[in-house]
Amino acid sequence: MAAVNWRAPVRDRHGRTKSRARSLAFAVMMVAGTATVVVAPASAVPFDGVVQPAPPFVSSPAIPEFDSFYRPPADVVAAKQPGEIIAARQVNVATYNVLPLNVDAWQLSYRSNNSRDEPIGAVATVLKPRGEVPRGSRNLLSYHMAEDSTGKYCASSYSIQQWALPGFVTGQLVAPIGFLEVQVALQQGWAVVVPDHQGPNAAFAHGPLAGRIALDGIRAAENFTPMGLDGAATKVGMMGYSGGSVPTMWAAEMRKTYAPELNIVGAVSGGTDADLGELVNLANNNAASGLVYAGIIGLAHEEPEFAAFLRETNNPLGQALLTGKDQLCVGFQAALFPFMNIKGLFDTPGDPLATPAAQAVIERTRMGKSVPDMPVFLYQANMDWLVPVGPVNKLYGTYCQDPNARVTYTRDHFSEHLSLEGIGLPSAMMWMRDRFAGVPVESGCQLDEVGSMALDSRTWGEWVSIIGGELAAFFGQSIGTR
Repeated sequence: MAAVNWRAPVRDRHGRTKSRARSLAFAVMMVAGTATVVVAPASAVPFDGVVQPAPPFVSSPAIPEFDSFYRPPADVVAAKQPGEIIAARQVNVATYNVLPLNVDAWQLSYRSNNSRDEPIGAVATVLKPRGEVPRGSRNLLSYHMAEDSTGKYCASSYSIQQWALPGFVTGQLVAPIGFLEVQVALQQGWAVVVPDHQGPNAAFAHGPLAGRIALDGIRAAENFTPMGLDGAATKVGMMGYSGGSVPTMWAAEMRKTYAPELNIVGAVSGGTDADLGELVNLANNNAASGLVYAGIIGLAHEEPEFAAFLRETNNPLGQALLTGKDQLCVGFQAALFPFMNIKGLFDTPGDPLATPAAQAVIERTRMGKSVPDMPVFLYQANMDWLVPVGPVNKLYGTYCQDPNARVTYTRDHFSEHLSLEGIGLPSAMMWMRDRFAGVPVESGCQLDEVGSMALDSRTWGEWVSIIGGELAAFFGQSIGTR
């Protein structure tokens, strides 16, 4: 795709000339530290700049590392409010990078904040079914893919484009599956925003960063006029599984302080990464050790002190892995060094997780800092070999100490981590559909112990609808139109 000249004058839809780097009339306060979440000023400015057209059908998109769209200048970013759009372009999205999806899709570059509330550029893909509906009638789902990678080329926005390098080449094997779930949401007639929630430095697993990017991605989608949404009055849902649970639940906990104007009606989280320290404990010498070690690298991308700790304490093998695994996508991360003794890579007295540097990061990224003020649906495999069930149980208990919490928790006893994502999808979609429909959720908590979520007869008809919609999409039919 063509490079973006960020400072070149452009004409808006009214024919007026303006600069991309327009300054704000007030200073943006920077707050150091990650313990306090600062309310980010809401952007009420609809985007009226130039939308770059989609590339030719046969064109292959540039990977993010070589695409200027992903690198707006720092002064351009700082001149925006969180969630304010910097640039927009139309894109072609496709199932498994080949079969075009008959929907409207764009990429948005927008201002967000890192975990220290410093301005950063972020990117999200926004999609909607074709055809217009009355303003205010379109719901928005913020869907968070499990990117689980440490390279920028692994980002969702690149991985779902037509003619992007396929997952068997890049190792990004999860995004194509996540894109099928995005299509299920589009089947409902919803608009969807898919943020690159790991940020410009691919900070895998960093919740305080991911939550901010997700919330600002919702703001950007609401202010992108071609989406036809009703601004901050839009009903918004959030959904993510495994690595996608990180932005989902952090955004759910942060909404009331970081983005209080957003009308988020519900959050769905499966395979929830509630406590990264316990994730490492479970993965040590386990099949998931290669992937979880990638999460450690991803945390270091956002935490300079933790990055220094890794450089100082890793033994020679650990140092080699820090370099060798630093720019890989999820498939290769998981395949390299399973059953690895992660803790054995550290030259520290005792458990490396007990060191002050590790404890500081674990504490900053542990969920349960506040109780979400919207209904929450959690589902978890009791026999999950990747994401331990204990911290999810604890998170549920923490939330439910608040009498105003509205949490439903389904614990599945026959499934494991990979199978539950698909098995739980119909229940997740049905629950979210009720939230958009305004079905009330009373205050209080509900724990459902089930053999398998697949045995719920209410979901069987949903499966038929999902499969039919996917087949229609494969053959190029427009989906989600009413």
